[in-house]
Amino acid sequence: MADAPEKLTLTLDDGDVVIKLRPDLAPQHVERITELANEGFYDGVPFHRVIPGFMAQGGDGGRGDGTGGSTKPNLPQEFSREPHVRGTASMARTNDPNSANSQFFICFDDARFLDGQYTVWGQVESGMDLIDALPKGEPPREPGRIVKAWAE
Repeated sequence: MADAPEKLTLTLDDGDVVIKLRPDLAPQHVERITELANEGFYDGVPFHRVIPGFMAQGGDGGRGDGTGGSTKPNLPQEFSREPHVRGTASMARTNDPNSANSQFFICFDDARFLDGQYTVWGQVESGMDLIDALPKGEPPREPGRIVKAWAE
């Protein structure tokens, strides 16, 4: 795709988080994330699991409890050697490695124990301070939300 999106923008209450997409690592996952974002799937969706020193997870379709997903089929894993470090955007899944659908997480710090077990699809370029500031909890009492998401 010559005109494939290069960035995903998540508008939060206090500003934008810009994520550089990595189709070189996970073409099917990047396609899914951009498709869902541009369909409005992530608009209003909370970060339902925010663990200090680890990661912020969202994308469950607005249910807010981590059990939701899109109506699209689950994706086959696209694991790589890309490290899970601060700002890495990766797909959440169940114990089945081929169960990623719509949920994703962004690492606060190095989480190298996840390497090769979760699909990395992007890296935060700007706005990591906004991710750092998300309300903490599983789920947070008043979770931070994605106001709008789009890929371009």
